[in-house]
Amino acid sequence: MRLTRRGRIVLIGFPLVLLAALLISLAGLLNSPAKAADTASGLSVTETVTVTVQPGESLWAIAVSADPTRDARDTIADIVQLNSLENGKVMPGQQLFVPSARS
Repeated sequence: MRLTRRGRIVLIGFPLVLLAALLISLAGLLNSPAKAADTASGLSVTETVTVTVQPGESLWAIAVSADPTRDARDTIADIVQLNSLENGKVMPGQQLFVPSARS
C-alpha cells in the first residue's frame, strides 16, 4: 500500500493543526486577563433590602421609593443586575433585592 501526498497531509498535518489549536486555546485560557480581584480590599459590597412587588407597582416606583435622592434609572439598572431580570418586568408578589439608600 502506497501513501499519497494527500494521505500524508491528512495523516500528519491534520493532527498537528488540531494540536496547535488546542495549545493556543489552552495558553489563552491560562493567560486570560479577566479574573477576580486579587484581594478582598478591591471589592465593594452593595447593601440591599428585600422588597415584595405590590400589584400595579413598576420598577420605576420601586427605584424611587428605594432611594429618592438618586437617579431612578441608575437604581433600576442596579435592581435589574442584582436580580438578573431579563426584560425588566416584575410580577406582583415577586421578591426583589433592591440597593438600600446611601447615607
